[in-house]
Amino acid sequence: MATAAAVMTKEPATTPDFTAIKTRQQGAWSSGDYAVVGTTLQIVGEELCEALDLRSGQSVLDVAAGNGNASLAAARRWCDVTASDYVPSLLERARERAQAEHLTINFREADAEALPFADASFDVVMSTFGVMFTPDQDRAASELVRVCKRGGKIGMANWTPESFIGQLFKTIGKHVPPPAGVKSPALWGTRARLTEMFEPHATSIKTAQRNFVFRYRSPAHWLEIFRNYYGPLLKAFAALQPAGQTALESDIMALMRQFNRSGDQSLVLPSEYLEVVIARH
Repeated sequence: MATAAAVMTKEPATTPDFTAIKTRQQGAWSSGDYAVVGTTLQIVGEELCEALDLRSGQSVLDVAAGNGNASLAAARRWCDVTASDYVPSLLERARERAQAEHLTINFREADAEALPFADASFDVVMSTFGVMFTPDQDRAASELVRVCKRGGKIGMANWTPESFIGQLFKTIGKHVPPPAGVKSPALWGTRARLTEMFEPHATSIKTAQRNFVFRYRSPAHWLEIFRNYYGPLLKAFAALQPAGQTALESDIMALMRQFNRSGDQSLVLPSEYLEVVIARH
């Protein structure tokens, strides 16, 4: 009886409340202004569109599009693009960028785990550093597959566990533990996890290791920008007392010293990501 009672009391702690977690995540990504960081990642969207070998006239869905890097890249290639995200303010920033470049993109507020599109609606479904942060990974993966046409492609750019960003989230987790039972977002940057989620629906899964290089005035400049504008880090610091904030800052600065290759006062910091192209059967 004691053993059974112990199991019962532990059960809620290991069964994630995805709805509550998603609400907190949405609040985190809505805080600050991710677009300040997101716009620096534009090259990743361009490279992913090339890896997908996009063709004019293809219907393309960008999931968890943020401020629109991959969406803009696809629109520049004359695709019929829909950008979706569950943070309206980020879609507005993407809309401003599209208007400035006179690009036509359809914007839709949407949850990556419950996409409001019919089955087989798009030739290409893609996401850059977006869908990997969904709390229910299997559900999000199934949605990408569902809305992609047979013979279509699913493309992603996902930070790897070994990358600077992967290690950053591990570092944050030491100071502000993540919700129990939720898989690490960095698993999307591993071949093994992608195989688990997508192999039953794929004729091929091609991956390539790439690096995005953060270039800032200094490590302190990077931390200033991310602490003020990158929702997950902003919320992590806000959750800590002053001593805890100092400890987190110290650990992050140490992590940057490991990765920074500038050789001067600036920051030139590569962060590995996995470029993924899945052919839908």
